[in-house]
Amino acid sequence: MSNHKENLIVELDIGTTKICAIVGNLTDEGLDIVGIGTSPSRGLRKGVVINIESTVESIQKALQEAELMAGCEIKSVFAGIAGGHIKGFNSQGVIAIKNREVTQEDIARVIDAAKALAIPMDREVIHVLPQEFIIDDQDGIKEPLGMSGVRLEAKVHIVTGAVASAQNIVKSCNRAGVNVGDIVLEQLASSYAVLSADEKELGVAMVDIGGGTTDIAIYLDGAIKHTSVLSLGGNHLTNDIAVGLRTPMAEAEKIKKQYGCCLTSMVGKDESIEVPSVGGREPRVLSRQLLAEILEPRVEEIFTLVNREIIRSGYEDFIASGVVITGGTSILPGMPEMAEQIFNLPVRRGLPQDIGGLTDVVNSPIFATGVGLVKYGSRNLKAHKFMIGQENVFDKVVRRMKEWLHEFF
Repeated sequence: MSNHKENLIVELDIGTTKICAIVGNLTDEGLDIVGIGTSPSRGLRKGVVINIESTVESIQKALQEAELMAGCEIKSVFAGIAGGHIKGFNSQGVIAIKNREVTQEDIARVIDAAKALAIPMDREVIHVLPQEFIIDDQDGIKEPLGMSGVRLEAKVHIVTGAVASAQNIVKSCNRAGVNVGDIVLEQLASSYAVLSADEKELGVAMVDIGGGTTDIAIYLDGAIKHTSVLSLGGNHLTNDIAVGLRTPMAEAEKIKKQYGCCLTSMVGKDESIEVPSVGGREPRVLSRQLLAEILEPRVEEIFTLVNREIIRSGYEDFIASGVVITGGTSILPGMPEMAEQIFNLPVRRGLPQDIGGLTDVVNSPIFATGVGLVKYGSRNLKAHKFMIGQENVFDKVVRRMKEWLHEFF
């Protein structure tokens, strides 16, 4: 094991198309990426584990690769969670301040008060993210500790997910031989990697378009205001190509990566591509415009649904700094241009920022969630929240399951 053992942070981005393990080393200068391993993911659909065996195999491959590169043994990881079952909502709590001065205990109590909602038994709280505190009508307070007042109010964003999905992620990691330090919402992680503090302050929507899901996070005044997950992603594009060009899925994926473009106006009239056929028939030569015509409506649909979600959140007039798109699918040529047309806002591709080490390897929207999970871990390591032990996450989930079963039987 390397001598920086206590400062190594390992994340596991368990995605629909790939599983990625990234090892980060927390130094005095900042965060260095020291190891990375990826493996194609075969046991997930739309961000949710549907086959534990396949998922475990893929996790092991990714971890081995990362261990070799970082020269360390991986025991505990931060794992990402996504999927259409994720629900985020805002809540608030109020308490009286005991000694007229806000203590750490008061902050914990007010967050508990904000958390005291009727959450169905089959769902588990994944995050409680404080947005702002209010002391006696003075709002916009980020750090209330030590301030004077009589009444303390907290506004928080609560993220819940299906207990079973969280349990399957933990179970897959355990079977692959590692503990789960914490389960983290994937778009929360991605936003740690690709958004600047200024954007979060001014108002920004981050859209992470992965293989199976599109994750949305909206920030304003430096705090997260809205999260949601749509079960649509890059795999739908691949599927459309496979059906439209009558070619196997694996070939469709290659064609998408090599020749795909989601705006027909960006493709030359005379460009052509070779398309392999199914069942041993001869490959065909087709125009690249035909491919763009297949991709354009689907990408338009994804962005239209995202736009509808932003409008539904009520923050569409507050995202002054625009939209940041990230995730593997955002690499497709024409994505930012198409997004600008639909959102009527400036759009940029988000790459992982403010990291050292193997920056050239992870310098792609594909690794936004992975790098973000490491950053999330490094912040929580400073807060000594790391290594809370496997029992906590798993037992919590098991307990919820038992309570939930008692409700029914």
